[in-house]
Amino acid sequence: MSIKLVFLFTLFSFSVLGDGDGNSGKYPIVVSTWPFTEAVRAAWRIVDSGFSAVDAVTEGCSACEELRCDGTVGPGGSPDESGETTIDALIMNGVTMEVGAVAAMRYVKDGIKAARLVMEHTKHTLLVGEKASAFAIAMGLPGPTNLSSLESIEKWGKWKENRCQPNFWKNVEPLHSCGPYHPKGNMDLGVAACSQENLMGIIESSSSHIGLHNHDTISMAAIDKMGRVAVGTSTNGATFKIPGRVGDGPIAGSSAYADDEVGACGATGDGDIMMRFLPCYQVVESMRQGMEPILAAKDAISRIARKFPDFVGAVVAINKNGVHAGACYGWTFQYSVRSPGMEDVEVFTVQPLNSSCNLICNK
Repeated sequence: MSIKLVFLFTLFSFSVLGDGDGNSGKYPIVVSTWPFTEAVRAAWRIVDSGFSAVDAVTEGCSACEELRCDGTVGPGGSPDESGETTIDALIMNGVTMEVGAVAAMRYVKDGIKAARLVMEHTKHTLLVGEKASAFAIAMGLPGPTNLSSLESIEKWGKWKENRCQPNFWKNVEPLHSCGPYHPKGNMDLGVAACSQENLMGIIESSSSHIGLHNHDTISMAAIDKMGRVAVGTSTNGATFKIPGRVGDGPIAGSSAYADDEVGACGATGDGDIMMRFLPCYQVVESMRQGMEPILAAKDAISRIARKFPDFVGAVVAINKNGVHAGACYGWTFQYSVRSPGMEDVEVFTVQPLNSSCNLICNK
């Protein structure tokens, strides 16, 4: 066989078998929080056609925004205390470690596309509020648009009729009306204000207000055919949040994190609690140190649960070889996957760590 033929045969073998690190057949792959199967299908069509992981998560999260997944992604859901819907979103390129994000964005429905514009056309990481909206519109996205819907306005109206309960305030007066609120009594903000629980390191969270259909995020990770990793998130935040609140959705390392040398992570749940621990950064760093995805995910969730035993949340981890796993606490979690060995998107169910089944991940 001539040298030229040997070279061509070697090149052909390399292109078919992958990069020689045992990754053949493991990617492209798309992983997303929750059974957002249409969003995963949209991302898969992009990445399976040879486009980048960044393109895939943009398309996947955008599809979820259009579908208004669970009423907690995209426009038309999760009104704040004033009845307005706002958008948080993030995208991260695991090759360059660039991040673009928008938070509390008003009047623009395309959260993930706005985040990508921040990443690709500014040297910033995060834009917020009306200035984020103005930027997105100036860069060509549709707007200004009313992000409320008949459903969100009706939900807000019923909440007002219920004297604005439940809500996210604490240690304020009046307790049983819609405000305005002020600190309760002559509140001492010093040591005397610390409860015995706080002194013991166990803190009450707001998770009693958090559920599957009032506080949710699509957090999606993709590995493309070249092995490049990216993540994206989009959410309209917690229902009846205090106006101006920003959750973990646009916070790199909390709702999502990616590094193509290691893998990626996506999170969902009580973002006000989870963002204090940067669980996705921890998951990726644990995998960098050699921890398997399942153990990295469980360790990140367990750390939060030790401090906030009533919180609800979940993470999904995927390493650079396409091995994925999830862990959750306080609720049963599901995540969606599409990889080359699957005929369609498959949904995996993860039992909470506080159950006897915490090691089981069933399809």
